[in-house]
Amino acid sequence: MALIDGTTQDLAQLARAAQAWHDGAALTDISGAAPFVHLTGRFEVADHDPGRLAESEWQHLLTEADEVDWPEYRALVEAAYAEPALRKLYPFTSHWTLRFSTSTRPRLTVIPLCLDAHRDSRYTLSASFMGEVLVDTTTVADAVSTAVRHLPSGLGPVTSGAA
Repeated sequence: MALIDGTTQDLAQLARAAQAWHDGAALTDISGAAPFVHLTGRFEVADHDPGRLAESEWQHLLTEADEVDWPEYRALVEAAYAEPALRKLYPFTSHWTLRFSTSTRPRLTVIPLCLDAHRDSRYTLSASFMGEVLVDTTTVADAVSTAVRHLPSGLGPVTSGAA
């Protein structure tokens, strides 16, 4: 999971970033040492509060969705975030599939639901990764509302998945 990213042709800047990382510098100090470095927004929660970590990951996914040329994916992430029942969960992606957990990384407690955006303006909800398709629709709202209906009952707030 990338905490920082960026590109540069200047190997001296790359060396400064690597040295700062090696020396244990704070993420903001690394970006100060090497201007090409971009903070991803992941895990910049000082107290590691699970709810704030989940919000941090949502913010990362929203930023990422804005940066890719895929309007359907952006619509999916935005619609899922707008839904309070999903927003209170810890989101993560694998192969651009939006998934959810009741605990934060590194030990995810995965809810077996997968939301996918397709480039042909379709959205699907599956019962698990590569599992039974529960809905295949042309509206993101239908996919998200179906996901909410399939959430297990009694979900509490996100918990820490720390070792």
